[in-house]
Amino acid sequence: VDGPGSDRGMVFQDYTSFDHLTVLDNIAFGLECRGVGLKERRDQAREWIGRVGLNVDKDAEKYPHELSGGMRQRVAIARAIAKRPDVLLCDEPTGALDYATGKLVLEVLEHVNRELGTTTAVITHNAAIAAMADRVIRLGSGQILETHRNETKASPAELEW
Repeated sequence: VDGPGSDRGMVFQDYTSFDHLTVLDNIAFGLECRGVGLKERRDQAREWIGRVGLNVDKDAEKYPHELSGGMRQRVAIARAIAKRPDVLLCDEPTGALDYATGKLVLEVLEHVNRELGTTTAVITHNAAIAAMADRVIRLGSGQILETHRNETKASPAELEW
């Protein structure tokens, strides 16, 4: 899904970081696959490090084993969205995050959807997150149980869980 020339991005539940790459290089990876030059991809990676609430000066040169689970999750999110995919699939993107960081990540996903036009699908067990979706599809036993559209969407700041 995340390969060269791909117009899709995915955030896995288990982070899928490249352990031999720094945070900066993990995020820049998809851009490198797309042929983006070194300076531009490093600049964009630094931008996304900050957008997901990591410290550009302190965290960019760290390796995944030096990060908490929540920090690794944010690196995975930044890597997926840095290449500005047309479609982004997120499997429990807030699952390993505390409440405040979860809201920050949802704000980033909302920005990607609104400002960049990325179609974003979020798989979650957190019912509160459904309030910010255009469309909600509830599944059970591998079947679609219910589909509905939210007439008004909540912002991440309005969510509580």
